Amino acid sequence: MSKSTSGHNNASEPNSEVSVSVIPSVIQPIGVVHSCYPSKFAVPRQPGLVPQATAVIEIEAKWQPHFAVEGLEKFSHCWLVFVFHQNANLRYHAKVHPPRLGGESIGVFATRSPHRPNPIGLSLVKIEQVIDGKIYISGVDVVDGTPVLDIKPYLPEVEALSNAISGWPSQIQTIEIDVIWSDSLLEQIQNWGERIRQPALKQIIDQTLKLDPRPLIYREQQQKVHAFRLFDGDIHFEFTEQYKITIQKIVFC
Repeated sequence: MSKSTSGHNNASEPNSEVSVSVIPSVIQPIGVVHSCYPSKFAVPRQPGLVPQATAVIEIEAKWQPHFAVEGLEKFSHCWLVFVFHQNANLRYHAKVHPPRLGGESIGVFATRSPHRPNPIGLSLVKIEQVIDGKIYISGVDVVDGTPVLDIKPYLPEVEALSNAISGWPSQIQTIEIDVIWSDSLLEQIQNWGERIRQPALKQIIDQTLKLDPRPLIYREQQQKVHAFRLFDGDIHFEFTEQYKITIQKIVFC
């Protein structure tokens, strides 16, 4: 049968065109993430780096969340597919500058940069509990209000690859940053944690700051004083030395 009548391409002539016929014209979010990080500054750049960072996935009623999440509680982790909705940079760049590369550039598809042709993120998060159709998760790296596109259970028997190679991130040297608290701020953080029922609040702050949340441009400008928002408070901190952070104050919203 000739190619003109078969409706199929010859195996030796691969089709390089991307078919969009199966892609919905509008991909609808199924819900939203209520995260402990109200603003994107200091949000961990990868999931699991701040194990105590928590969030709740709330699925819209039209997707029947009570039925849709049934059985998910049997899994320890899930994949969270979401939209980088606060990505204001709409220009496409084939090469990007990950903060951990210290200014060097690399291909966007060799990174997890939010600046992508399609601003879609993928995070592996821990399922703490599933109650009344809501999914309580930890180890998050998403900002509050993030639209959720999909949720898929993590299958370690097929997805945990012991021989996987992580490329350039495996060559980055880990730097230990010390976080210094005064006695008065330690007392304040304890009271704050009790008020919002977050016993691990100090650990969340310490783990977040040890990742050095500053964008690359702030590091180049050697700006020392910064602040990030967590739950209902702003934590003001200063790089008093290259690898030492001192907490200055906590201001509540």
